[in-house]
Amino acid sequence: MSCGRRWVTASEAETAALGAALAGELAPDGVLLLSGDLGAGKTVLARGAAQGLGIDPREVQSPTFNLIREHRGSGGRLVHVDLYRLEAGEAAALGLDELLAEPGVKVIEWAERLPFAVPGALALELRRLAGEGREIAEVINVAAGVGAGLAPAREGSSPSPTETDSIRRDP
Repeated sequence: MSCGRRWVTASEAETAALGAALAGELAPDGVLLLSGDLGAGKTVLARGAAQGLGIDPREVQSPTFNLIREHRGSGGRLVHVDLYRLEAGEAAALGLDELLAEPGVKVIEWAERLPFAVPGALALELRRLAGEGREIAEVINVAAGVGAGLAPAREGSSPSPTETDSIRRDP
């Protein structure tokens, strides 16, 4: 696996601001694949993406027990999927391939549990740092058998996380 863009955020607010910036890259029909340990900031980033789409971020909860939640805002539709409790075989039975083809931005937490690749998706790996800090890295290449659900991230413009001065983007 190699990394493309990389961001370091120092707080939950900065992680959400990055999600809002990325929403512009994802709209109207993009897919955001999020991987990382528990507490890495996946749901916070999803809330930020929701805010970037004009959705009240307080509406975006970790859908661990519902698996899939849909939200609508002035910037479009957001489908939030959480695969934490599922194995790849169980995820395959959900019909996610059909869901991903529908209109709207799709954010998938625990994307490494997807049983298939998602061409054109933006794949991010989140990692906790000291305190509330997070390192968020764009996944460009995934070796066979490692994070099998992650596909190469889509190429294109880079969001401008400098809208929040304290978000640091590492080359």
